[in-house]
Amino acid sequence: MFSRIFGKPKQETNALMTLDKLNETLEMLEKKEKVLQKKASTEVEKAKDFTRAKNKRAAIQCLKRKRLYEQQIEQLGNFQLRIHDQMIMLEGAKATTETVDALRTGASAMKAMQKATNIDDVDKTMDEINEQTENMKQIQEALATPIGAAADFDEDELEAELEELEGAELEEQLLQPATTAPAAPVHVPAGKQPARPIPQKRTAEEDELAALQAEMAL
Repeated sequence: MFSRIFGKPKQETNALMTLDKLNETLEMLEKKEKVLQKKASTEVEKAKDFTRAKNKRAAIQCLKRKRLYEQQIEQLGNFQLRIHDQMIMLEGAKATTETVDALRTGASAMKAMQKATNIDDVDKTMDEINEQTENMKQIQEALATPIGAAADFDEDELEAELEELEGAELEEQLLQPATTAPAAPVHVPAGKQPARPIPQKRTAEEDELAALQAEMAL
């Protein structure tokens, strides 16, 4: 248990320390390489001076030392290449380890979530929801069912009465006279206004028919 808790930070610390050490070594090799390159250039200049002075033996010795420096420079280059390769491998291993840890953490979280949401609990919850939905539907249907005097009304009789009312309204519309074109306006001299037509008194049957038409409009 404790190795799981403290193992990962320790591994990360070791990886970071190793990378730092490799970087330091790489910088040290680069500095030595620059020093050797400078010494090799100096030997070349000395060889040129000895050649001008007709001192062939001394010039050859300078070139030999230059070759030794170049060999060391090549060796340092190989060392640097190996360190670069080691750093790349270490960084890749570190990224792989972090990826695996992240995947393991995700798998553990998924397992915990699945354990918290058991399939039996899900089925039970859905059954409860369906039961509550059915109960609510029955309650709504019970509330919509007419009770008392409204429950005694015969739907067929009401529909027949409605058809009679519609037929009577249609017959009344057919019996009404067709509308005539409006009469041409008559010129009335000034000071003489035509008497207003006296409204005719509606009969009781017309009042009842108008009330029925208003009720059918609703």
